[in-house]
Amino acid sequence: MQTLAWLAGLWLSAFTSATILPGQSEVVFAAALHFQPQLWLAAWIAVSLGNILGGMLTVWLGRQLPVAPVSSRWAGWQRWAARFGPASLLLSWVPLAGDLLCALAGWLRWPWMMVLLYLALGKIARYGVIVWLLI
Repeated sequence: MQTLAWLAGLWLSAFTSATILPGQSEVVFAAALHFQPQLWLAAWIAVSLGNILGGMLTVWLGRQLPVAPVSSRWAGWQRWAARFGPASLLLSWVPLAGDLLCALAGWLRWPWMMVLLYLALGKIARYGVIVWLLI
């Protein structure tokens, strides 16, 4: 039961980190790997799933925004995102910029499956690097 609560805490930290809420999932994940290294795979799955779902929530929220003309302030982001398309979501793990990319993916109405694929690859790889560095 203790392991389940521990994994749920990792999941929650990762989920909130993928939204505009603070979560510090990398620090929480690194601490978890330090104290429970034998559970590295379960921890990696938990943080990855939480962060992916949080990112998809941000994409969904972006879809709720009305499609309207873009101000010059956001035009650069839109051009950059349009140039790379859903593949830009490989960077969805980057703090703040990744949240903006997820919301932009929703606002631009990119296909759900492509969004999920690239978003998941980026987030899983990021936590994989942490596993590789610490285990």
